[in-house]
Amino acid sequence: MIEVSHLTKQFAGVKAVDDISFNVQPGEILGFLGPNGAGKTTTMRILACFMPPTTGQATVGGHDVVTRSLTVRRMLGYLPENVPLYPEMRVNEYLKFRAKLKRVPTSERAGRISQVLDQCGLNDVRSKIIGHLSKGYRQRVGLAEAIISNPKLLILDEPTIGLDPNQIRQVRALIKQLGQERTIILSTHILPEVEMICNRVIIINQGRIAAMDTIDGLARTAQSQAKINVEIRGPGAEIQRTFENIPGVKNVSREEKNKINMFLIETEDGRDIREAIYQSAVKNKWVLLEMKRTSATLEDLFVKVTARE
Repeated sequence: MIEVSHLTKQFAGVKAVDDISFNVQPGEILGFLGPNGAGKTTTMRILACFMPPTTGQATVGGHDVVTRSLTVRRMLGYLPENVPLYPEMRVNEYLKFRAKLKRVPTSERAGRISQVLDQCGLNDVRSKIIGHLSKGYRQRVGLAEAIISNPKLLILDEPTIGLDPNQIRQVRALIKQLGQERTIILSTHILPEVEMICNRVIIINQGRIAAMDTIDGLARTAQSQAKINVEIRGPGAEIQRTFENIPGVKNVSREEKNKINMFLIETEDGRDIREAIYQSAVKNKWVLLEMKRTSATLEDLFVKVTARE
C-alpha cells in the first residue's frame, strides 16, 4: 500500500527526515513512534501530500505523492494533531461540506454522514455548533471527517489526544474496526495504545528509523532484556561477586538500604538465573527476602532507542 524509499526532508539546513525507507502492507495498522521533533509529523505530511520531500520517493497504492498527489489524496483520510475545523459550522453541516469537497457521490452522502456520526459517537451533537463543543468532541469530528469518503488509507496523528478514558476506549475500538478494511498509520505517545492496536511499529529518532518490528518481535526483544531484582541480607560485596560469577550474568548493580542489599541483575539474552541465585543464598546462609524477574516494556525499548547522548 505504501512504499517509502530513501526519503529526506530538509528545512534551512536541518534534516527533519533523514534517508528513511519502509513499507506498509494493505490492511496493516502501523504504529509510528518517536519523541517530539523526531520527524514523524513531517513524514506523515509528505505521505498526505501536504509537502514534497527534498529527495527520495514515496508512493501510495502505486501512485507517487508528488507527481500523482491528487490521486493519492482521494485515497486517504488525514487527521492532524491539531484538527482544522470551521468553528462556526454545525457538525452535520461541516461533514456535508467536507463530503462534497471529497467528491462523495450525492446519492451516498446522507448515508455516509449518518454512518460516521454513529461510528464516532456524534449523534447527540450533530446539530451543535463545532465551536461550542469540547476538545474531545472536536477531535471526534476530525476523525469523522477523515473517514467520510471511506478512504483506503488513514493517517492519524494523535487521534485520542484530549479524550476522556471512555472516549479513548471507543476510538481505539473504532480504529481496530476500521483497520479490518483499510490501512492505517497511527502516531501516538500513548505506548499501551500501540500495543493494543498496531500490528507493527516504527520508531523514528532524529529523522532516522531507530527500530522497526512487529509487536511480537518487540515483545521478544523485551523478553531478551529481562532483569532480576533481588533483595537479600548478608555481606554485600561477597554476594555481588558471587552473582557476577553465575554463568550468563552480564551486569550486577547493588544498593544498600537499612542493611538490606538490593541487586539489579542483567543477563545475556534474558536468561533466567533465579534458581542459581536461590541455591547460592541457601549454600551461604544468606537471607533471601525477595526475588522477581521483570521484562522490559515497549516504553523501556522506546527510551533506549531514542535516548540522546
